[in-house]
Amino acid sequence: MGAPTKYICFLMFLMILRIAGVFGAGECGKSSIDNEVMMLAPCALAAYDEKAEVSDKCFTVVEDIDVSCLCAIMLSNIANGLFGKVAITIPKRCNIANRPVGYKCGAYTLL
Repeated sequence: MGAPTKYICFLMFLMILRIAGVFGAGECGKSSIDNEVMMLAPCALAAYDEKAEVSDKCFTVVEDIDVSCLCAIMLSNIANGLFGKVAITIPKRCNIANRPVGYKCGAYTLL
């Protein structure tokens, strides 16, 4: 299965999970993790492939997410399975100046 097909499957999978109410609230304040994961949809290709360019839309979304919320998303069972360790590289790949370098997110550390 090619990267574009996996991207489409990923988006469909997220929509099914959202409808099923799998995600719960957490470190993301008023927004639930499911809403935040859906917001990260523009980052799916960049989260899947470390060499893929991070889109402007992905950059905007990641820049606006609090680091503890981003960490909670990455550590959620579903997102961790979909994103893995490549997604944690997105803040660095976006050159977000105020990213919390060294922040521990489970087994991952932001660079």
